[in-house]
Amino acid sequence: MTKYAFDWVDAFTDEAFGGNGCAVVYDEGELPVETCLKFTKETGLVECTFIGPSDVADMKVRYFFPTHEIPFAGHPTIASVHSALLRGVVKGPKLTLETGAGIVPIEVSDDGQITMTQNAPIFGQVVPAAQVAPTVGLHEEDIMGQPQVVSTGLPFVVTLVRDHAALRRAKVDAVALAAFQEDVRLDGAPVMEPYLVSLGGATEEGDTFSRLLLLPPNPPEDPFTGSATGCAAAYLWRNGMIDEPTYKAQQGHDLGRPGLAHVEVLGPRDAITGVRVSGRGRIVMQGEMLP
Repeated sequence: MTKYAFDWVDAFTDEAFGGNGCAVVYDEGELPVETCLKFTKETGLVECTFIGPSDVADMKVRYFFPTHEIPFAGHPTIASVHSALLRGVVKGPKLTLETGAGIVPIEVSDDGQITMTQNAPIFGQVVPAAQVAPTVGLHEEDIMGQPQVVSTGLPFVVTLVRDHAALRRAKVDAVALAAFQEDVRLDGAPVMEPYLVSLGGATEEGDTFSRLLLLPPNPPEDPFTGSATGCAAAYLWRNGMIDEPTYKAQQGHDLGRPGLAHVEVLGPRDAITGVRVSGRGRIVMQGEMLP
């Protein structure tokens, strides 16, 4: 029986059982999609990654939800790099990942901070607040500005909410959200769930506080969403909702899984060239997959 080593890594934290978990499986590109999906579903995690060799980068990363493969994701990138560094699969301080969204540059600081440079944002359709609000149980007046589809590798409807009270009041409406995702698309493909952002951190350390509510068979809420953090940063900077292109993003605190990312938007408001999102990782479990 072939065995595939894996690390269970909490990303955007250096504390066990914080941030967002991801199982990083070293399958050398051997496992079929169906097996990767079943493994991800078995873990109960939002996402898992599968690591293999690459002809164009230092390693190849495949990203999976329990239901389908996706081109890119943020917290699994931090988790995968943290694991691969500790296993000696890759070396810092600079390396690259082959992903479904292209080559992702990575930098590793001397103190272990991992920085991914996400793609230049694609700004898609502007979505009326009245269309977004019912999907997350909010009122139209709870939403500031105009929600918009943004992608730095994975598309989300970035939605700025009025305050922390509105953010905490949000509750997914599965029927409304499913219909919403059929209607709101980027290049013909459905987008992810609305990413809810509020200004002001969950603690004094942060500058924003966010949530991502999910549909089954996923867990009800994502503890930390690194790809959406990049999308939100590009949206906030472009629309003048933040004064500086660097800040600290927080998510997961109300779930008991606090996470923190350092964010830097690259380029002027009207010509963003990418988004740097940085975080740490912490291995909490290791084992072998026996498919």
